[in-house]
Amino acid sequence: MQKKINQKRFVRYKVGAELYSMCQSKFEEMAKEANAIYKLNKLVLVNCDIFEEYLETFRIRE
Repeated sequence: MQKKINQKRFVRYKVGAELYSMCQSKFEEMAKEANAIYKLNKLVLVNCDIFEEYLETFRIRE
């Protein structure tokens, strides 16, 4: 069984970038590509479940 990287389902850009060890601009770009963005007025949240599914598509299988 694979351990989850984080326990939160929704995070802001800054927290998500820290959780996934990448710069904020790259995290924002990938979250948008993954269609994992939720916008509530000026608050933007990223669904980590959707983001992780998208991230898995970059896995190298050898």
